[in-house]
Amino acid sequence: MQQDKHPEYRPVVFRDRSAGYAFLTRSTATSDQTIAWDDGETYPVVDVEISSESHPFYTGKARTVDSEGRVARFERRYGAGEGQDAGEAG
Repeated sequence: MQQDKHPEYRPVVFRDRSAGYAFLTRSTATSDQTIAWDDGETYPVVDVEISSESHPFYTGKARTVDSEGRVARFERRYGAGEGQDAGEAG
């Protein structure tokens, strides 16, 4: 007799504590903690470090990336080949 190799797929609450946000979805994730949900049922809860409510891309709070290119930044830091000819090895 073959055993069932698939994990249990059931409702699970994912909670982002940094944003105070939680959502109910279906998952195979497991947890020993439970939470009472709005519908009166108790579900396993998985704490996550980041969700769409706290991720900088989705919240619009992304830090601005320097638009200067890598080559220009390198040349500014270390000079634009000062003291060497273009074909000369260092």
